[in-house]
Amino acid sequence: MQDLALDAQTSPLDFLDLHTTGKIHYNLPPAELVEHALARNEGSLTSTGALMADTGKFTGRSPKDRYIVKDAKTADSVWWGDINIPFEEEKFDQLLEKMKQFLADKDLFIRDAYAGADPEYRLNIRVVNTWAWHNLFCNNMFLRPSAEELENFENDFTIICAPGFQADPEVDGTKSSNFAILNLSKRMILIGGTGYAGEMKKGIFSVLNYLLPYEHQTLSMHCSANVGKDDDTAIFFGLSGTGKTTLSADPNRSLIGDDEHGWTENGVFNFEGGCYAKVIDLTREKEPEIWDAIKFGSIVENTRFKAGSREVDFTNKSVTENTRTAYPINFIPNAKEPSIAPVPKNIFFLTADAFGVIPPISKLNKSQAMYHFISGYTAKVAGTEMGITEPKLTFSACFGAAFLPLHPTAYATLFGEKMEKYQTNVWLINTGWTGGPYGVGSRMKLNYTRAMITAALEGKLDSVEFKSHRYFGFDVPQTCPEVPSEVLNPQKTWKNPEDYDLQASKLAKSFIENFKQFEDYASEDILKGAPNF
Repeated sequence: MQDLALDAQTSPLDFLDLHTTGKIHYNLPPAELVEHALARNEGSLTSTGALMADTGKFTGRSPKDRYIVKDAKTADSVWWGDINIPFEEEKFDQLLEKMKQFLADKDLFIRDAYAGADPEYRLNIRVVNTWAWHNLFCNNMFLRPSAEELENFENDFTIICAPGFQADPEVDGTKSSNFAILNLSKRMILIGGTGYAGEMKKGIFSVLNYLLPYEHQTLSMHCSANVGKDDDTAIFFGLSGTGKTTLSADPNRSLIGDDEHGWTENGVFNFEGGCYAKVIDLTREKEPEIWDAIKFGSIVENTRFKAGSREVDFTNKSVTENTRTAYPINFIPNAKEPSIAPVPKNIFFLTADAFGVIPPISKLNKSQAMYHFISGYTAKVAGTEMGITEPKLTFSACFGAAFLPLHPTAYATLFGEKMEKYQTNVWLINTGWTGGPYGVGSRMKLNYTRAMITAALEGKLDSVEFKSHRYFGFDVPQTCPEVPSEVLNPQKTWKNPEDYDLQASKLAKSFIENFKQFEDYASEDILKGAPNF
């Protein structure tokens, strides 16, 4: 599509009563957006043709500056607190008017796209950007309508993203000059003061996490998903460092998506049209699919060149460890399009347990699955984040607490109902430590983890003996193809079994302590999944 000198009658901004004396660039293709980004000094081309761009002061999301407008629609439905911070309706309207004044003389990049590969749950999105590379990001990350679909496009939700606009906290009701505000009634997201592109992606994810469960009884999930040749869908939940991207990337299975999905009565569908992957220390040997996807049309964020070249130095952490790439999902050879598949047969909860307690593979019943879904456990170790020198417990509800407008028990209840209805297997996989905690034991071998997941996918664990774990109660297989049997029982890998028992008891108590914040909303069925010793 070409640049459009649109008047008020045809402007895609008309519905906002927003008019600019600048130029409107509507649904430009990637090549033209790259040209604009280069001409505006928004980035540089790398040796592979990808656009390198910086996000500015913010190299990640700012959770404390993310708000939801509290009104008649959301007052009694949103899970208010530290994650979902309420924002006044009047202040939102005031801020919107100020942003419109700010945009009145700006060149704007506008894109019509959608989220949700399943047509029944599709959410049409109109994005208004002041940066060309942000508009390219939206082209890559959201689903791309056909020319015919654009002719009859009806917008459901609007994002206005203006990194150069600064809020006045004393006047506008924000904590800082940067903000991301969701208005679920007016179906708008306002983003200002931050150039981190992921705020747009996660803003729409939060919207879908409200609309799908609350209005459609469809489970929204922060997970990756793939499907085999026999239409056997698998889902992978896991926080950073658990191996979610690595383990869901399988050359023998098609990738449905790497981050956001919905589970309907008919199957699983991807919310997005692209991938947003971390690239710190990226190599072709470790992640060949991601490496090869970083080409013309892709974006790399906050990276740096090797000296005297245009080759990206993926080891460079001078800006941030949260360096990323954004590319369309069809840049991955085995991506499934459209990204829809049958209901899942197997679900994997991935944890990197740094305390050496959780077995490398366990099977969960419905109650345990709901409990551990809400818990969302892993452990961070030295080097994961600044300031961490010893293993640190991490719990994130439903493996994505930062994006949940509803109470976690709402998602867990839906999860349990679907698991039971479709007889889906749920497995807990420990990709962390064995033989002792971090610093004593060793990291679980990747080839063992892959073998266990393959065995579960192929039904090879259906007829083996299981034993109940003494502290957590889930069922642990006693044999698994291509995995030594002693590896399957973590207590046997420790030099002193009594030390294991002490550590296991301590970890189980940590689960119980963390879950106290959810007990008042949890059903008896969910509470039955707690550690019991």
